[in-house]
Amino acid sequence: MSEEKYEQEASCSHDCSTCGSNCSSRQKTREDFYEPYNKDSKIKKVIGIVSGKGGVGKSFVTSYLANLTRKKGFNVGILDADITGPSIPQAFGIHERAAASEMGILPALSKSGIEVMSVNLLLDNEESPVVWRGPVIAGVVKQFWQEVFWGDVDYLFVDMPPGTGDVALTVFQSIKLDGIIVVTTPQDLVSMIVAKAVNMAKMMEIPILGLVENYSYIECPDCGRKVSVFGESKIEEVAAKHGIEVLAKLPIDPLVASYVDSGKIEEYECTYFDGALAKILEKAAITE
Repeated sequence: MSEEKYEQEASCSHDCSTCGSNCSSRQKTREDFYEPYNKDSKIKKVIGIVSGKGGVGKSFVTSYLANLTRKKGFNVGILDADITGPSIPQAFGIHERAAASEMGILPALSKSGIEVMSVNLLLDNEESPVVWRGPVIAGVVKQFWQEVFWGDVDYLFVDMPPGTGDVALTVFQSIKLDGIIVVTTPQDLVSMIVAKAVNMAKMMEIPILGLVENYSYIECPDCGRKVSVFGESKIEEVAAKHGIEVLAKLPIDPLVASYVDSGKIEEYECTYFDGALAKILEKAAITE
């Protein structure tokens, strides 16, 4: 270190607002940009559910993974960051307004005890459109993180909006994610769409827990034959290209729509997620 630089750092007041020097005190790490969550809460692991495009069933994957994790005995929450298309409350049959206390905004509770926070819980009419610009939407997501009293949560699932825009960037930059799951479908377009989401995560140094392919096939109820409605899956090739794992390949199941539409996702039963959940809990294990 030069004598001049040594003298600068020795006399440093650590008030960077009045100083233009490029000293070590100004060198911030990624951790420095993460926003703190509600001070009266304790969140152990945060998992983002992302997709490169809309309509792939990301909210279903979020809600059902949360449901399975809750059944394992963990305290679970869902932060619905898809502000302009919030569907999580509907899946759980939650329609009441969110309340508040001196500790912050109180999330709604599902029948099994999953905490849910969504913009629909703040609107006078849940069918009212959210016509807000990107920075306002991103600000609401940060408010859900900072001002909602989550209490003691083992796993908080963040249902992200599709794409790599303002909200995704806000979440990646301000919330310390322990990993993300990328949801996709079998179309040829998928390799490019997945690449965008994966490359953004790598750019932001967010661990990728794996891929989930939805609408992978439909199974004949009579003979059990699997039909690839949207073409043959290329998910294994895409995963190998990016060095990540395929967590699950989900079939088209008409029952999913009926359970989600009736707000009874917690009553839906399937085995397609069993292996995926085990891998997720292993990769994002709670150690404390």
